[in-house]
Amino acid sequence: MEMRKLGKLWPVSALTLGGGGLGQIWGETSREEAVATLRLAVERGITLIDLAPLYGRGEAEAVAGETFGAGWPDGVRVTTKCMVGQRHLAGIAERLEKSVVRSLSTLKREQADIFILHSNICPDDYVYGRDPAFEDYGVVPWSAFVNEVAPAFEALKEKGLIGNWGITGTGLPRSIMDALRGTPKPAVVQAVTNLLDSPGGMRRYEEPPEPRNIIRTAKNNDVGVMGIRAVQAGALTAAIDRPLAADDPEVRDYEKAAPFRTLCRDLGEDPAIVAHRYALHMQGVDTLVLGVKNRAELTAILDAEARGPLEEETRKRIDALRLNFQMPRMPIDGDGTL
Repeated sequence: MEMRKLGKLWPVSALTLGGGGLGQIWGETSREEAVATLRLAVERGITLIDLAPLYGRGEAEAVAGETFGAGWPDGVRVTTKCMVGQRHLAGIAERLEKSVVRSLSTLKREQADIFILHSNICPDDYVYGRDPAFEDYGVVPWSAFVNEVAPAFEALKEKGLIGNWGITGTGLPRSIMDALRGTPKPAVVQAVTNLLDSPGGMRRYEEPPEPRNIIRTAKNNDVGVMGIRAVQAGALTAAIDRPLAADDPEVRDYEKAAPFRTLCRDLGEDPAIVAHRYALHMQGVDTLVLGVKNRAELTAILDAEARGPLEEETRKRIDALRLNFQMPRMPIDGDGTL
């Protein structure tokens, strides 16, 4: 397994095991299979496990606690998360601390290596026209992020409950990039990393998502990048493996990706494998978070990582399909940062 430096932190494996599959977000599995999948990931060299209480209502963290409760392997690090919305603004620090303490109890650990804000960040006056209700439970206004969230994370570091903190980079792009330039700033950002440049159903705003600009801004400011959504929640696989409505964003992306699947058939390759290999070597990505739910899916991606970077000719053919959002590059500031 290739090792890469995560921002200014420590080396991690090029692949991270995500908790969505362990928590059965990406289709049905069993607790026994999830435990076996986590053990196999560590045996094959994965050193970072990305978890959250929302993954299966605590199931993903329960799987990790059951797997390693007797003692986490040396060198294996873990993230957890907390979602904050406008209804929590009166008690953000208390909510964050309560969440991480509960997660640590489930994980049977004394410290989370990285604690990640699971919410969108947006300007104070921004209105989520697509989904106004989302603001109540999943959106942090900029002033609250600066004055409440970031100081609360720093306080949790001082208490030793977390090693460092990060943000989920799926909110308003301009706010995410401002946070990456800020002081204090997150140690890591989770950024959409797929050939569609699509966050799918995670995009609750009207503006273009700009994931590659977010990644570029992170790297220019020494923030580690954890790539997410390599197969865009199934849209870049041969077939979506769970029931979804016809107008679901993931279904629309699956339809949009039809030329990609045709190309993969011509190459004699599994679309999911090609999509992972593409994302794994996107510029600026330190580690790619996997959404696998069983050992078979995990083994396929581990073997794909071992094959190395996607062939340049194949990458060019994918890019020539022009399936991404085609956002313009942002201007560079005078100091060389975005």
